[in-house]
Amino acid sequence: MSNPLLDFSGLPRFTEIHNQHITPAIETLLRENRSVIVKVRGDTQAPTWDNFVQPMVDASERLMRAWGQVSHLNAVMNNPQLREIYTANLPLLSQFSTEVAQDVHLFERYKQLRASTEFNQLPAERKRIIDNTLRDFRLGGAELPVDKKHRFMEIQETLSTLTSKFDDNFLDATNAYSLVVDDPEVLAGIPDDVLQVAKAQAEADSQTGWKFTLQMPSYLPVQQYARNRSLRETMYRAGVTRASEFDSQPGQDRDNMPLINEILKLRKEEAELLGYRNFAEVSLVTKMATSPQQVLEFLRELAKKARPYAERDLQELKQYAADKLGLATLEAWDVEYVSEKLREERYAFSKQEVKQYFPEHKVLDGMFRLVEKLYGLHIRQADMSRKIQYWHADVKLFDIFDANEQLIGQFYLDLYARLNKRSGAWMDDAITRRKVADLQPGGMIQRPVAYLTCNFSGPINTNGRQRPALFTHDEVIVLFHEFGHGLHHLLTKAEDIDVSGIHGVEWDAVELPSQFMENFCWEWDVVSGMSQHIDTGASLSRELFDKMLRAKNFRSGMLMLRQIEFALFDMHLHYDFKPGGDKTVMQLLNEIRNEVAVIIPPEFNRFPNSFGHIFAGGYAAGYYSYKWAEVLSADAYSMFEETAEKTVVNPKTGLRFWEQILAVGGGRPALESFIAFRGREPELDALLRHNGMETT
Repeated sequence: MSNPLLDFSGLPRFTEIHNQHITPAIETLLRENRSVIVKVRGDTQAPTWDNFVQPMVDASERLMRAWGQVSHLNAVMNNPQLREIYTANLPLLSQFSTEVAQDVHLFERYKQLRASTEFNQLPAERKRIIDNTLRDFRLGGAELPVDKKHRFMEIQETLSTLTSKFDDNFLDATNAYSLVVDDPEVLAGIPDDVLQVAKAQAEADSQTGWKFTLQMPSYLPVQQYARNRSLRETMYRAGVTRASEFDSQPGQDRDNMPLINEILKLRKEEAELLGYRNFAEVSLVTKMATSPQQVLEFLRELAKKARPYAERDLQELKQYAADKLGLATLEAWDVEYVSEKLREERYAFSKQEVKQYFPEHKVLDGMFRLVEKLYGLHIRQADMSRKIQYWHADVKLFDIFDANEQLIGQFYLDLYARLNKRSGAWMDDAITRRKVADLQPGGMIQRPVAYLTCNFSGPINTNGRQRPALFTHDEVIVLFHEFGHGLHHLLTKAEDIDVSGIHGVEWDAVELPSQFMENFCWEWDVVSGMSQHIDTGASLSRELFDKMLRAKNFRSGMLMLRQIEFALFDMHLHYDFKPGGDKTVMQLLNEIRNEVAVIIPPEFNRFPNSFGHIFAGGYAAGYYSYKWAEVLSADAYSMFEETAEKTVVNPKTGLRFWEQILAVGGGRPALESFIAFRGREPELDALLRHNGMETT
């Protein structure tokens, strides 16, 4: 097949995908989808699943699989040409999506199917899909008059362009900044492995000295370890002013604030067109939470419980900074440095010391063994003799087999930070599990495939030999988190794509499996088996692990309030903030900080300009879901603690979690799935206990 984006016979053909393939493929698939819609709309037979829903599902999946490959490449191998093509195709897809969502004839036929006797005979998963689809028609403007439909479509197209531009600005700002230091004394305190990478990056640019960037593996160690306060301040300022008015240069306007104001304005207009008072109400229609007020009450209750611990955390940092480090005032660029120094003194270890025990291969082996024990699976790197295509040389593919050695899913692993790769860590779906009826009699199962992407430091050359990538324990937690998302996608047993894996799951429950996995990073039986000192080969000692455990909740109050601050900011932005009114976005954020934060960043901090979760991702009026799902995940994990015999890695409880949470996907309401696993509704106590806070 000449266009690799139109080949759906197996894994993506990444090395064959070129920019010239993208637009023709998307145009072809849009035509195919429109043709299918014309056909099912004009069918004179009564709508059934097979003659009405399934043809659209099949066509839509091909479009989404092709576009998913393009979106993935744009995130991990971004370049100006690809970005231009990606941006040009976004409005085409947005227009089509809105066309379908507003198609009254399709809406009516779905309602006809919903009222038919066939509906009563459908499996529960398909009933849920039809009900969700009817809901989405209403949210997509199907019931609007013609003139408002046109405006609604304009808003969707504009929003898709603005949110993509937001992401591009932040990526460009991250890539544009570098700081070359030629005085080794300025670098005192920074770990050797970080300096080796910095020196190699400078040499790659034909420069002398050490080159630092805003990529997290370069930026964070400076904040944590650099004794030079001026260096920390310089890097901090560069980091928190990205994509702001302080960052833009002539001919390179990267300021995201105008985009933020326009995005908020358009979201509010969209909500009002649909008959809602604000965008938060629209967002919550598809979530577990029932109202903005409920979310705000939840966040403020949590803030009230966390605040005493946060105040204690801050006082300890200030006291230590003054008494031991001679810092009369604790500035924003001092917090991570002072925290690391206090951690080292109080618990007699450093994060850098722990990092030496977590080489990549041991971490992966340990993580895979955990999952194998919990669920009776086998995970192996894909056979290198197979003709598998990757987007970068660092990427690997892994196969997951069940207890009978049947392949049930695959995942790509792209772990290292690099230029032109979006920051952060995420899971995305490449192929979704479903039954494909036309491939053989009785149908067959299409195996799911996931992308797992992180931004860790990669391997480095030291004295002529390659040292494997080393992960901090925080990075190990991030990896487990993303693998939890991946398992949610890969271990589903749903057979219809719209409720398979993470599809159809309420957004504020999507983080349950990911945050659940993080808990195992604090279990000795798990950690001891995935540690090996890079130089001595020794496993992590129980003594050092116990120190880590004692330090687990170090600054937990401050960290919890920080997440609550972000969640309150997000919810108020989309609930009762008036875009274009007397109050600016920064003024709103400052009000919320004054209410809940114990440490206030400097005036030049432009956090909103980098808040991609809500301005370029899917978390608008939904950032609270991290805390909401943390309640679910902590309570779910407490079931493993209660059923533990010699270890919490209990296969019996693991299989129950698989069957009642992971396997179900979006096939039933998330609360029902939680109750089916836990035997009751979720409670807050486990979350507070896991964070070292009293539950009385």
